[in-house]
Amino acid sequence: MARFLTLAMVALATAALPATDASNQAEPQQPGFRGAADTVRVFVTVTDRDGRLVTTLTKDQFEVRDEGKPQPIAVFDNSPEPIQLIVMLDVSGSMAGNLTLLRESSQELFHNLAGGDVARLGTFGQEIAISPEFTRDVRALEEALPEQIPPNAPTPLWRAMDSAMSAFDAKSDRRKVVLVLSDGKDEDMGFHKHIATQVDVIDRARAEDVMIYAVGLRSRSQTMPRGMGPGGLQAMMTANLPDPGLARTAEETGGGYAEVTLRDDLGAAFAEIARELHSQYLLGYTPPRRDGKMHKIDVRVTTHGLSARARRSYVAPK
Repeated sequence: MARFLTLAMVALATAALPATDASNQAEPQQPGFRGAADTVRVFVTVTDRDGRLVTTLTKDQFEVRDEGKPQPIAVFDNSPEPIQLIVMLDVSGSMAGNLTLLRESSQELFHNLAGGDVARLGTFGQEIAISPEFTRDVRALEEALPEQIPPNAPTPLWRAMDSAMSAFDAKSDRRKVVLVLSDGKDEDMGFHKHIATQVDVIDRARAEDVMIYAVGLRSRSQTMPRGMGPGGLQAMMTANLPDPGLARTAEETGGGYAEVTLRDDLGAAFAEIARELHSQYLLGYTPPRRDGKMHKIDVRVTTHGLSARARRSYVAPK
């Protein structure tokens, strides 16, 4: 899968470069789309071979297939769409030494929100907490950042993402986006009546048209004890990785995933996500069948050397 961002060094080095131009000029931008419920909306990120965003394509350079069959594109919009963003930060015990990193990178993200965007800030560890309302006020968002990270807290990753989807404003026309940062695997202690799984999160995001971005942080380093065999070494290495389900969850919903280390610039990575969200294309088409079933989507760019990333499925209306 094409990565939605390069390493922070590359992101910083290319941020000032103009978006790749196409041989054809872009069509005039249409007004922001607020389509009917039976129109399938697909937001598409297009990048070139160097991972740079491409923002100047025209409708005839896209191809959309529903269950393998080409569909006529009824809606095309390449103007920035305002978003309602919920940022979920892992404050489990393994993140205890990364509080400053979390705060500074989140502040970088807040300052890169566009004028029509709103956000909420959430944390998950011993408890799941989300700031009370959507706002554009950077100071209010900064006040919601964690002040401390308690040791030995678990990582209720999927329940946190499920809770985030429940916190969206259903009456708003803004796009729904969840951005999660975590360094560990899901570890829900089972003390709650409601337990969510990765499958639950993907199914709900598909049904409610939520785009999920995920950043996996490799924050722990370990040394191999003497006498450890190959099996122990493999277990130690995988324990040092973020939850493998994060990548697939982001991929299925059309978002993006990247793994960063403490040596990378996490603030630059967050800023690149904000930039990407405002550099996407909106494609809309009428579902060929209103059968209430899941349909696979395949979006392609006909221009050689470009890659498209979009959600892979949707639930058709009845």
